[in-house]
Amino acid sequence: MNNSLVIVPTYNEAENIVNIINHILSLSVQFDILIVDDNSPDGTSKLVNGFIKKQQNKVFIISRLKKEGLGKAYKEGFNWALNHNYKYVFEMDADFSHDPEDLVRIYDNLEKYDVVIGSRYINGINVVNWPLSRIILSYSASLYSRIVTGLPVKDATSGFVGYKSEVLKSIDVESLVFNGYAFQIELKFKSFKNKFKILEIPIIFKDRLYGDSKMNSSIIFEAVFGLISMRLKSLFKL
Repeated sequence: MNNSLVIVPTYNEAENIVNIINHILSLSVQFDILIVDDNSPDGTSKLVNGFIKKQQNKVFIISRLKKEGLGKAYKEGFNWALNHNYKYVFEMDADFSHDPEDLVRIYDNLEKYDVVIGSRYINGINVVNWPLSRIILSYSASLYSRIVTGLPVKDATSGFVGYKSEVLKSIDVESLVFNGYAFQIELKFKSFKNKFKILEIPIIFKDRLYGDSKMNSSIIFEAVFGLISMRLKSLFKL
């Protein structure tokens, strides 16, 4: 086993999963891969299990019984990573919206920083193939999170992040309450409140070519109102 684990949540990613695993395994830095699959009806887990037979001790899977959401997938993945003593833990999407090559850049910066974020907004707006409405929504969500929480991060909803394991141990992943994109903000906010060193590096985010987006209105609602609750709890230490 290597010292670095990439956690990739999946739901109906059969069109992408083979290529994303192959690309990660081909990088100059050695990463292990943990797929957390929400019982995808398209056979995603079957494809991953095929890799496991060929790449033992490199590719792993947690197969869940039902669709439970992004936050719970990462919490299970984080606990798995900590139980297996990984030094660095990475979040990444399965659909190539995050360029696997950028994993190496995130990894390289984790020696000096505790949290390294692949940021769409640190140098302007670097998003490809999104409609204007989606760009405005995402950018506004990050701006809103900075205003409400005081989090000094320009891309608070980024799901392309590397963490030192000490960060995940310190914040107690089981205490995280959100499950959609607010989960990403909550995780960064708790890292910031615990005084960990955070760095944003620029990436180019490319919208998926295959499969369907997981964004929905409940995720947006959670982010808008959940952040206010999170900030109040931090102020009054509820």
